[in-house]
Amino acid sequence: MVEQSRTNKANLPPADILEVPKPGSGEGVSPAARRSLPVWVMIVSFAVLAGFLVILALGLKRTQQGPITVGQTVPPIALTLFDGSQVSTADYSGKVIVLNFWASWCKPCESEAAELEQAWRQYQPGGNVIFLGVDYVDTEPEALEYLRKFDVTYPNGPDLRTKISQTFRIRGVPETYIIDRSGQLSHIQIGPFNSLDDILGKIDPLVD
Repeated sequence: MVEQSRTNKANLPPADILEVPKPGSGEGVSPAARRSLPVWVMIVSFAVLAGFLVILALGLKRTQQGPITVGQTVPPIALTLFDGSQVSTADYSGKVIVLNFWASWCKPCESEAAELEQAWRQYQPGGNVIFLGVDYVDTEPEALEYLRKFDVTYPNGPDLRTKISQTFRIRGVPETYIIDRSGQLSHIQIGPFNSLDDILGKIDPLVD
């Protein structure tokens, strides 16, 4: 028995082969795992993450602010017309501005188109009221056909990149925003006007 035990010990591998790596020694870990990311990579990653969080916060704040409300000052609105020229509400300081959002595919818009044009022609000689049409998410050929169909003569243009509609955060079309002479929002019309008298009733008190 003693001889057999000695024989077994003699057949065991050297002690250094059986040695288990100590924790934290780094042995047994691949070189790729031991390498840390470069500092500049971590800085860029944190900068990108911070920028994303800022954009997200601004978007959330914008949503929580809600639409422009009656009594608030309306920021200058620039509109590129279908003929390529540009107008801005800032050019009409001291005038009443009627800003109408519409689209050629919008059936309710058709019910007020003729009345809006009629109101425009009634106020145009006095020069105190300006009508501006903003074509929302539309194609130019259909939009121009719509204007021809209803003989609309006041300035109209597309809402490029929906920038203007985002300013007012409209919910659909038609919607009309009437701005008084001091540049404050006086009336919000969600949906079409009921009649010509309905339109004049909202504008007349601002002109007198």
